[in-house]
Amino acid sequence: MRFLLASSDDATLGAARESLATKHEVVLAGNRLSAMEEMKVGRFDICFFDMEFLRNPRANESGMMEEIRAHQPESKFVLLTSADSVREVVDLVKASADNYLTYPIDPIEMDLLIEKIQRQERRLAELNYLRDQFWDPDSLELVKTSSEVMVEVFEKIRDVAPTRSTALLSGETGVGKGVLARLIHRHSSRKDKQFIHVHCGAIAEGLVESELFGHEQGAFTGAVKRKMGKFELADRGTIFLDEVSTLSSNAQIKLLQVLQDGIFQRVGGESDIRVDVRVVAATNENLEEMVAQGKFRRDLFFRLNVFPILIPPLRDRVEDLPALLETLLARLQRAYMKNIAGFQSELIGALQKYHWPGNIRELENLVERAYIIEKSNLITTESFPKELFENDQEQAILPLNLDLPLAEARHRTVENFERQYLIELLASSDGKINLAAERAQIGVRQLNKLMNKYGLRKEDFKAS
Repeated sequence: MRFLLASSDDATLGAARESLATKHEVVLAGNRLSAMEEMKVGRFDICFFDMEFLRNPRANESGMMEEIRAHQPESKFVLLTSADSVREVVDLVKASADNYLTYPIDPIEMDLLIEKIQRQERRLAELNYLRDQFWDPDSLELVKTSSEVMVEVFEKIRDVAPTRSTALLSGETGVGKGVLARLIHRHSSRKDKQFIHVHCGAIAEGLVESELFGHEQGAFTGAVKRKMGKFELADRGTIFLDEVSTLSSNAQIKLLQVLQDGIFQRVGGESDIRVDVRVVAATNENLEEMVAQGKFRRDLFFRLNVFPILIPPLRDRVEDLPALLETLLARLQRAYMKNIAGFQSELIGALQKYHWPGNIRELENLVERAYIIEKSNLITTESFPKELFENDQEQAILPLNLDLPLAEARHRTVENFERQYLIELLASSDGKINLAAERAQIGVRQLNKLMNKYGLRKEDFKAS
Protein backbone atom coordinates (compact mmCIF):
# COMPACT_ATOMS: atom_id res chain seq x y z
CA MET A 1 0.00 0.00 0.00
CA ARG A 2 1.05 3.62 -0.53
CA PHE A 3 0.70 6.12 2.33
CA LEU A 4 1.06 9.88 2.70
CA LEU A 5 2.15 10.94 6.19
CA ALA A 6 1.59 14.70 6.58
CA SER A 7 2.64 15.98 10.01
CA SER A 8 4.70 18.78 11.54
CA ASP A 9 5.80 16.42 14.32
CA ASP A 10 9.31 15.14 13.50
CA ALA A 11 9.09 12.31 16.04
CA THR A 12 5.91 11.03 14.38
CA LEU A 13 7.44 11.22 10.90
CA GLY A 14 10.54 9.32 11.99
CA ALA A 15 8.77 6.62 14.00
CA ALA A 16 6.07 6.02 11.39
CA ARG A 17 8.58 5.83 8.55
CA GLU A 18 10.62 3.28 10.49
CA SER A 19 7.51 1.24 11.33
CA LEU A 20 5.72 1.37 7.96
CA ALA A 21 8.48 1.53 5.36
CA THR A 22 9.33 -2.18 5.66
CA LYS A 23 5.86 -3.18 4.41
CA HIS A 24 4.55 -0.12 2.55
CA GLU A 25 5.63 2.82 0.43
CA VAL A 26 5.58 5.95 2.63
CA VAL A 27 5.75 9.58 1.41
CA LEU A 28 6.45 12.22 4.09
CA ALA A 29 5.28 15.84 4.14
CA GLY A 30 6.20 18.28 6.92
CA ASN A 31 3.67 21.01 6.07
CA ARG A 32 0.33 21.52 4.33
CA LEU A 33 1.75 22.91 1.07
CA SER A 34 4.10 19.99 0.48
CA ALA A 35 1.28 17.57 1.40
CA MET A 36 -1.00 19.21 -1.18
CA GLU A 37 1.72 18.99 -3.83
CA GLU A 38 2.22 15.28 -3.14
CA MET A 39 -1.53 14.64 -3.41
CA LYS A 40 -1.70 16.40 -6.78
CA VAL A 41 0.95 14.19 -8.37
CA GLY A 42 0.41 10.76 -6.81
CA ARG A 43 -2.36 8.47 -5.57
CA PHE A 44 -2.37 7.22 -1.97
CA ASP A 45 -4.31 4.41 -0.31
CA ILE A 46 -4.29 6.18 3.07
CA CYS A 47 -3.47 9.81 3.88
CA PHE A 48 -2.45 10.47 7.49
CA PHE A 49 -3.09 14.20 7.84
CA ASP A 50 -2.28 16.58 10.69
CA MET A 51 -5.42 18.33 11.94
CA GLU A 52 -3.46 21.60 12.19
CA PHE A 53 -2.96 21.56 8.41
CA LEU A 54 -6.73 21.96 8.00
CA ARG A 55 -6.86 25.27 9.84
CA ASN A 56 -7.16 28.12 7.36
CA PRO A 57 -8.58 31.66 7.75
CA ARG A 58 -10.44 31.43 4.43
CA ALA A 59 -12.34 28.21 5.22
CA ASN A 60 -13.42 26.05 8.15
CA GLU A 61 -11.94 22.60 8.75
CA SER A 62 -14.85 20.87 7.03
CA GLY A 63 -14.41 23.01 3.91
CA MET A 64 -10.66 22.38 3.86
CA MET A 65 -11.26 18.65 4.26
CA GLU A 66 -13.52 18.64 1.20
CA GLU A 67 -10.92 20.59 -0.80
CA ILE A 68 -8.20 18.11 0.15
CA ARG A 69 -10.38 15.08 -0.59
CA ALA A 70 -11.00 16.43 -4.08
CA HIS A 71 -7.33 15.64 -4.85
CA GLN A 72 -7.59 12.08 -3.45
CA PRO A 73 -11.25 11.00 -3.84
CA GLU A 74 -10.47 7.28 -3.51
CA SER A 75 -8.12 7.58 -0.50
CA LYS A 76 -8.90 6.96 3.15
CA PHE A 77 -8.11 9.92 5.43
CA VAL A 78 -6.87 9.48 9.00
CA LEU A 79 -6.55 12.73 10.98
CA LEU A 80 -3.70 13.19 13.47
CA THR A 81 -4.65 15.36 16.45
CA SER A 82 -3.82 16.27 20.02
CA ALA A 83 -5.99 14.84 22.80
CA ASP A 84 -7.63 18.22 23.53
CA SER A 85 -8.99 18.45 19.95
CA VAL A 86 -10.66 15.04 19.90
CA ARG A 87 -14.27 16.35 19.96
CA GLU A 88 -13.51 18.60 17.00
CA VAL A 89 -11.89 15.81 15.02
CA VAL A 90 -14.74 13.38 15.81
CA ASP A 91 -17.14 15.79 14.08
CA LEU A 92 -14.85 15.79 11.04
CA VAL A 93 -14.67 11.99 11.04
CA LYS A 94 -18.47 11.87 11.04
CA ALA A 95 -18.57 14.35 8.16
CA SER A 96 -15.73 13.53 5.77
CA ALA A 97 -12.67 11.86 7.29
CA ASP A 98 -12.42 8.12 7.95
CA ASN A 99 -10.70 7.85 11.33
CA TYR A 100 -8.20 9.56 13.62
CA LEU A 101 -5.16 8.98 15.85
CA THR A 102 -3.98 11.12 18.77
CA TYR A 103 -0.44 12.35 19.42
CA PRO A 104 1.94 10.87 20.39
CA ILE A 105 1.32 8.35 17.61
CA ASP A 106 1.81 4.74 18.69
CA PRO A 107 3.17 2.65 15.74
CA ILE A 108 1.31 -0.43 16.99
CA GLU A 109 -1.97 1.51 17.13
CA MET A 110 -1.28 2.81 13.61
CA ASP A 111 -0.70 -0.75 12.35
CA LEU A 112 -3.97 -1.91 13.90
CA LEU A 113 -5.85 0.96 12.27
CA ILE A 114 -4.33 0.15 8.87
CA GLU A 115 -5.42 -3.50 9.27
CA LYS A 116 -8.94 -2.34 10.16
CA ILE A 117 -9.13 -0.11 7.07
CA GLN A 118 -7.89 -2.99 4.89
CA ARG A 119 -10.60 -5.29 6.31
CA GLN A 120 -13.26 -2.66 5.63
CA GLU A 121 -12.02 -2.20 2.07
CA ARG A 122 -12.11 -5.95 1.39
CA ARG A 123 -15.60 -6.16 2.85
CA LEU A 124 -16.86 -3.24 0.76
CA ALA A 125 -15.29 -4.73 -2.37
CA GLU A 126 -17.02 -8.04 -1.66
CA LEU A 127 -20.33 -6.29 -1.04
CA ASN A 128 -20.00 -4.28 -4.27
CA TYR A 129 -19.35 -7.49 -6.20
CA LEU A 130 -22.26 -9.28 -4.55
CA ARG A 131 -24.45 -6.22 -5.02
CA ASP A 132 -23.85 -6.22 -8.76
CA GLN A 133 -24.44 -9.99 -8.93
CA PHE A 134 -27.47 -10.20 -6.62
CA TRP A 135 -29.46 -6.96 -6.46
CA ASP A 136 -31.90 -6.08 -9.22
CA PRO A 137 -31.00 -2.89 -11.19
CA ASP A 138 -33.69 -0.79 -9.49
CA SER A 139 -32.15 -1.54 -6.07
CA LEU A 140 -28.50 -0.72 -6.80
CA GLU A 141 -28.87 2.92 -5.78
CA LEU A 142 -30.56 1.93 -2.51
CA VAL A 143 -27.93 -0.57 -1.39
CA LYS A 144 -24.93 1.67 -2.12
CA THR A 145 -23.47 2.68 1.24
CA SER A 146 -20.28 3.94 2.90
CA SER A 147 -21.49 2.91 6.35
CA GLU A 148 -20.08 -0.24 7.92
CA VAL A 149 -23.28 -0.82 9.92
CA MET A 150 -25.41 -0.56 6.77
CA VAL A 151 -23.06 -2.96 4.97
CA GLU A 152 -24.00 -5.50 7.66
CA VAL A 153 -27.72 -4.72 7.22
CA PHE A 154 -27.58 -5.30 3.45
CA GLU A 155 -25.54 -8.48 3.92
CA LYS A 156 -28.27 -9.81 6.22
CA ILE A 157 -30.99 -8.84 3.75
CA ARG A 158 -29.08 -10.58 0.96
CA ASP A 159 -28.84 -13.71 3.13
CA VAL A 160 -32.49 -13.85 4.20
CA ALA A 161 -34.30 -12.57 1.09
CA PRO A 162 -34.19 -15.82 -0.96
CA THR A 163 -35.42 -17.93 1.99
CA ARG A 164 -38.88 -18.50 3.49
CA SER A 165 -37.76 -17.33 6.94
CA THR A 166 -39.62 -14.69 8.93
CA ALA A 167 -37.61 -11.48 9.30
CA LEU A 168 -37.96 -8.92 12.11
CA LEU A 169 -36.80 -5.38 11.29
CA SER A 170 -36.10 -3.24 14.36
CA GLY A 171 -35.19 0.43 14.53
CA GLU A 172 -36.38 3.91 15.34
CA THR A 173 -39.30 5.52 13.52
CA GLY A 174 -38.28 6.81 10.10
CA VAL A 175 -35.17 4.65 9.49
CA GLY A 176 -36.69 2.99 6.41
CA LYS A 177 -38.05 -0.33 7.67
CA GLY A 178 -40.78 -0.33 5.01
CA VAL A 179 -38.27 0.28 2.21
CA LEU A 180 -36.10 -2.61 3.42
CA ALA A 181 -39.12 -4.91 3.75
CA ARG A 182 -39.90 -4.27 0.06
CA LEU A 183 -36.24 -4.91 -0.75
CA ILE A 184 -36.52 -8.36 0.89
CA HIS A 185 -39.68 -9.11 -1.11
CA ARG A 186 -38.17 -7.93 -4.43
CA HIS A 187 -35.26 -10.35 -4.02
CA SER A 188 -37.30 -13.38 -2.98
CA SER A 189 -38.94 -16.10 -5.05
CA ARG A 190 -42.25 -14.33 -4.29
CA LYS A 191 -41.27 -11.09 -6.04
CA ASP A 192 -43.97 -11.51 -8.71
CA LYS A 193 -46.70 -12.04 -6.09
CA GLN A 194 -48.46 -9.63 -3.73
CA PHE A 195 -46.63 -7.45 -1.21
CA ILE A 196 -49.21 -6.40 1.40
CA HIS A 197 -48.22 -3.62 3.81
CA VAL A 198 -50.24 -3.49 7.04
CA HIS A 199 -49.65 -0.64 9.51
CA CYS A 200 -50.88 -2.42 12.64
CA GLY A 201 -50.79 0.72 14.78
CA ALA A 202 -53.07 2.63 12.40
CA ILE A 203 -55.97 0.14 12.65
CA ALA A 204 -58.70 0.77 15.22
CA GLU A 205 -58.30 -1.72 18.08
CA GLY A 206 -61.62 -3.48 17.51
CA LEU A 207 -60.95 -4.01 13.80
CA VAL A 208 -57.41 -5.45 13.87
CA GLU A 209 -58.47 -9.11 13.63
CA SER A 210 -60.99 -8.37 10.88
CA GLU A 211 -58.41 -6.41 8.91
CA LEU A 212 -55.75 -9.12 9.17
CA PHE A 213 -57.86 -12.28 8.97
CA GLY A 214 -61.16 -11.15 7.45
CA HIS A 215 -64.70 -11.75 8.76
CA GLU A 216 -67.87 -13.59 7.91
CA GLN A 217 -71.17 -11.88 7.21
CA GLY A 218 -72.90 -10.99 10.49
CA ALA A 219 -69.77 -11.58 12.59
CA PHE A 220 -70.33 -8.20 14.27
CA THR A 221 -72.40 -5.06 13.85
CA GLY A 222 -71.60 -3.61 10.45
CA ALA A 223 -70.30 -6.87 8.94
CA VAL A 224 -72.87 -6.87 6.14
CA LYS A 225 -70.88 -9.21 3.90
CA ARG A 226 -67.91 -11.57 3.99
CA LYS A 227 -64.53 -9.83 3.80
CA MET A 228 -61.13 -11.29 2.94
CA GLY A 229 -58.32 -10.33 5.31
CA LYS A 230 -54.81 -9.18 4.47
CA PHE A 231 -53.38 -12.67 4.99
CA GLU A 232 -55.69 -14.11 2.33
CA LEU A 233 -54.77 -11.30 -0.05
CA ALA A 234 -51.07 -11.99 0.55
CA ASP A 235 -51.33 -15.73 -0.18
CA ARG A 236 -48.14 -16.94 -1.96
CA GLY A 237 -46.67 -13.46 -1.46
CA THR A 238 -45.29 -11.38 1.41
CA ILE A 239 -47.10 -9.57 4.21
CA PHE A 240 -45.31 -6.72 5.99
CA LEU A 241 -46.60 -6.17 9.54
CA ASP A 242 -45.44 -2.68 10.49
CA GLU A 243 -45.46 -1.75 14.21
CA VAL A 244 -46.28 -5.35 15.15
CA SER A 245 -45.84 -4.43 18.83
CA THR A 246 -49.24 -2.68 18.81
CA LEU A 247 -51.24 -5.87 18.12
CA SER A 248 -53.89 -6.82 20.67
CA SER A 249 -53.53 -10.07 22.65
CA ASN A 250 -56.21 -11.81 20.53
CA ALA A 251 -54.53 -10.74 17.29
CA GLN A 252 -51.20 -12.00 18.65
CA ILE A 253 -52.73 -15.45 19.26
CA LYS A 254 -54.09 -15.64 15.71
CA LEU A 255 -50.80 -14.42 14.24
CA LEU A 256 -48.96 -17.12 16.20
CA GLN A 257 -51.29 -19.75 14.71
CA VAL A 258 -50.56 -18.54 11.17
CA LEU A 259 -46.81 -18.58 11.77
CA GLN A 260 -46.93 -22.07 13.31
CA ASP A 261 -49.41 -23.85 11.06
CA GLY A 262 -50.20 -21.55 8.13
CA ILE A 263 -53.91 -21.56 9.03
CA PHE A 264 -56.44 -19.18 10.61
CA GLN A 265 -60.17 -18.58 10.85
CA ARG A 266 -62.03 -15.45 9.79
CA VAL A 267 -63.73 -13.50 12.57
CA GLY A 268 -67.08 -15.23 13.12
CA GLY A 269 -65.99 -18.24 11.03
CA GLU A 270 -65.24 -21.85 11.93
CA SER A 271 -63.51 -23.15 8.80
CA ASP A 272 -59.72 -23.23 8.67
CA ILE A 273 -58.17 -21.17 5.88
CA ARG A 274 -54.72 -22.26 4.78
CA VAL A 275 -52.26 -19.73 3.33
CA ASP A 276 -48.65 -19.67 2.17
CA VAL A 277 -47.41 -16.25 3.29
CA ARG A 278 -43.91 -14.97 4.02
CA VAL A 279 -44.02 -12.63 7.05
CA VAL A 280 -41.75 -9.62 7.49
CA ALA A 281 -42.46 -7.71 10.71
CA ALA A 282 -41.16 -4.38 11.98
CA THR A 283 -41.10 -2.56 15.30
CA ASN A 284 -39.67 0.57 16.90
CA GLU A 285 -40.12 -0.98 20.35
CA ASN A 286 -37.90 -3.37 22.27
CA LEU A 287 -39.97 -6.55 21.98
CA GLU A 288 -37.80 -8.42 24.48
CA GLU A 289 -38.60 -5.79 27.10
CA MET A 290 -42.30 -6.01 26.20
CA VAL A 291 -42.13 -9.79 26.66
CA ALA A 292 -40.53 -9.33 30.10
CA GLN A 293 -43.28 -6.85 31.02
CA GLY A 294 -46.02 -9.25 29.88
CA LYS A 295 -47.12 -6.96 27.02
CA PHE A 296 -46.11 -9.27 24.17
CA ARG A 297 -46.33 -13.04 23.85
CA ARG A 298 -43.01 -14.80 24.34
CA ASP A 299 -43.85 -17.61 21.89
CA LEU A 300 -44.86 -15.08 19.22
CA PHE A 301 -41.64 -13.13 19.76
CA PHE A 302 -39.60 -16.28 19.13
CA ARG A 303 -41.58 -16.99 15.95
CA LEU A 304 -41.05 -13.44 14.64
CA ASN A 305 -37.42 -13.19 15.70
CA VAL A 306 -36.14 -15.97 13.43
CA PHE A 307 -33.93 -13.53 11.52
CA PRO A 308 -33.57 -10.18 13.34
CA ILE A 309 -32.16 -7.14 11.51
CA LEU A 310 -31.39 -3.98 13.50
CA ILE A 311 -31.45 -0.83 11.34
CA PRO A 312 -29.27 2.01 12.65
CA PRO A 313 -30.56 5.58 13.04
CA LEU A 314 -29.40 8.17 10.52
CA ARG A 315 -27.17 9.89 13.10
CA ASP A 316 -25.08 6.69 13.25
CA ARG A 317 -24.52 6.61 9.48
CA VAL A 318 -24.02 10.27 8.54
CA GLU A 319 -21.28 9.23 6.10
CA ASP A 320 -24.18 8.13 3.85
CA LEU A 321 -25.85 11.54 4.01
CA PRO A 322 -24.24 13.02 0.85
CA ALA A 323 -25.38 10.00 -1.20
CA LEU A 324 -28.86 10.12 0.36
CA LEU A 325 -29.14 13.81 -0.50
CA GLU A 326 -28.20 13.13 -4.13
CA THR A 327 -30.76 10.32 -4.32
CA LEU A 328 -33.50 12.55 -2.90
CA LEU A 329 -32.52 15.39 -5.25
CA ALA A 330 -32.70 13.08 -8.29
CA ARG A 331 -36.16 11.92 -7.18
CA LEU A 332 -37.35 15.53 -6.76
CA GLN A 333 -35.88 16.53 -10.13
CA ARG A 334 -37.93 13.81 -11.82
CA ALA A 335 -41.07 15.03 -10.06
CA TYR A 336 -40.69 18.83 -10.32
CA MET A 337 -38.03 19.48 -13.02
CA LYS A 338 -36.50 22.54 -11.29
CA ASN A 339 -33.07 23.82 -12.31
CA ILE A 340 -31.21 22.80 -9.13
CA ALA A 341 -27.75 21.30 -9.54
CA GLY A 342 -26.96 20.16 -6.00
CA PHE A 343 -26.32 21.19 -2.40
CA GLN A 344 -24.14 23.91 -0.89
CA SER A 345 -21.06 22.24 0.66
CA GLU A 346 -21.54 24.11 3.97
CA LEU A 347 -25.09 22.76 4.12
CA ILE A 348 -23.95 19.13 3.87
CA GLY A 349 -21.50 19.62 6.75
CA ALA A 350 -24.18 21.29 8.88
CA LEU A 351 -26.71 18.51 8.18
CA GLN A 352 -24.16 15.89 9.23
CA LYS A 353 -23.95 17.53 12.66
CA TYR A 354 -27.73 17.45 13.19
CA HIS A 355 -29.12 14.69 15.44
CA TRP A 356 -31.95 13.56 13.06
CA PRO A 357 -34.53 12.38 15.61
CA GLY A 358 -36.94 11.67 12.73
CA ASN A 359 -34.26 9.86 10.70
CA ILE A 360 -34.61 9.45 6.91
CA ARG A 361 -38.29 10.38 6.94
CA GLU A 362 -37.40 13.73 8.52
CA LEU A 363 -34.59 14.19 5.97
CA GLU A 364 -36.97 13.48 3.06
CA ASN A 365 -39.53 16.01 4.29
CA LEU A 366 -36.97 18.75 4.94
CA VAL A 367 -35.19 18.27 1.60
CA GLU A 368 -38.49 18.36 -0.32
CA ARG A 369 -39.51 21.57 1.46
CA ALA A 370 -36.08 23.12 0.77
CA TYR A 371 -36.23 22.07 -2.89
CA ILE A 372 -39.63 23.70 -3.35
CA ILE A 373 -38.71 27.06 -1.80
CA GLU A 374 -35.10 27.31 -3.08
CA LYS A 375 -34.64 30.14 -5.62
CA SER A 376 -31.01 29.55 -6.64
CA ASN A 377 -29.45 26.62 -8.51
CA LEU A 378 -28.00 25.18 -5.27
CA ILE A 379 -29.96 24.20 -2.17
CA THR A 380 -28.58 26.28 0.73
CA THR A 381 -28.99 26.51 4.50
CA GLU A 382 -31.44 29.40 3.93
CA SER A 383 -34.06 26.93 2.68
CA PHE A 384 -33.95 24.84 5.88
CA PRO A 385 -35.48 25.76 9.26
CA LYS A 386 -33.03 27.86 11.29
CA GLU A 387 -33.65 25.73 14.40
CA LEU A 388 -31.99 22.84 12.59
CA PHE A 389 -28.62 24.54 12.85
CA GLU A 390 -29.13 26.62 16.01
CA ASN A 391 -29.72 23.54 18.16
CA ASP A 392 -27.25 21.10 16.65
CA GLN A 393 -24.73 21.49 19.45
CA GLU A 394 -27.39 20.97 22.11
CA GLN A 395 -28.60 17.85 20.34
CA ALA A 396 -25.15 16.43 19.80
CA ILE A 397 -24.03 16.92 23.41
CA LEU A 398 -26.82 15.43 25.52
CA PRO A 399 -26.46 15.26 29.31
CA LEU A 400 -25.20 11.79 30.08
CA ASN A 401 -25.16 9.70 33.24
CA LEU A 402 -22.06 7.54 32.82
CA ASP A 403 -23.03 5.47 35.88
CA LEU A 404 -25.78 3.86 33.78
CA PRO A 405 -25.24 0.89 31.46
CA LEU A 406 -25.37 1.82 27.75
CA ALA A 407 -28.76 0.15 27.19
CA GLU A 408 -30.37 2.03 30.09
CA ALA A 409 -28.78 5.35 29.08
CA ARG A 410 -30.06 4.88 25.52
CA HIS A 411 -33.53 3.95 26.79
CA ARG A 412 -33.76 7.08 28.95
CA THR A 413 -32.52 9.33 26.14
CA VAL A 414 -35.15 7.94 23.76
CA GLU A 415 -37.88 8.41 26.38
CA ASN A 416 -36.83 12.02 26.98
CA PHE A 417 -36.93 12.69 23.25
CA GLU A 418 -40.32 10.95 22.79
CA ARG A 419 -41.92 12.96 25.60
CA GLN A 420 -40.58 16.29 24.32
CA TYR A 421 -41.58 15.41 20.76
CA LEU A 422 -45.14 14.59 21.87
CA ILE A 423 -45.44 17.80 23.88
CA GLU A 424 -44.40 19.95 20.92
CA LEU A 425 -46.51 17.88 18.49
CA LEU A 426 -49.67 18.18 20.60
CA ALA A 427 -49.07 21.87 21.28
CA SER A 428 -48.70 22.66 17.57
CA SER A 429 -51.81 20.56 16.81
CA ASP A 430 -53.92 22.25 19.54
CA GLY A 431 -54.52 18.87 21.14
CA LYS A 432 -56.26 17.48 18.03
CA ILE A 433 -55.38 13.80 18.18
CA ASN A 434 -56.21 12.88 14.58
CA LEU A 435 -54.14 15.78 13.25
CA ALA A 436 -51.22 15.01 15.57
CA ALA A 437 -51.25 11.32 14.60
CA GLU A 438 -51.30 12.21 10.91
CA ARG A 439 -48.36 14.61 11.30
CA ALA A 440 -46.36 12.02 13.26
CA GLN A 441 -47.29 9.35 10.68
CA ILE A 442 -48.50 6.95 13.37
CA GLY A 443 -51.92 5.55 14.24
CA VAL A 444 -54.31 7.27 16.66
CA ARG A 445 -54.21 4.21 18.91
CA GLN A 446 -50.41 4.28 19.01
CA LEU A 447 -50.44 8.02 19.79
CA ASN A 448 -52.90 7.47 22.66
CA LYS A 449 -50.67 4.72 24.08
CA LEU A 450 -47.65 7.04 24.00
CA MET A 451 -49.65 9.84 25.64
CA ASN A 452 -50.73 7.49 28.43
CA LYS A 453 -47.13 6.33 28.83
CA TYR A 454 -45.95 9.91 29.48
CA GLY A 455 -49.03 11.16 31.35
CA LEU A 456 -50.09 13.63 28.64
CA ARG A 457 -53.73 14.71 28.14
CA LYS A 458 -55.11 16.29 24.99
CA GLU A 459 -57.13 18.75 27.10
CA ASP A 460 -53.90 20.39 28.25
CA PHE A 461 -53.04 21.35 24.68
CA LYS A 462 -56.40 22.72 23.51
CA ALA A 463 -56.26 26.29 22.21
CA SER A 464 -57.78 28.62 24.79
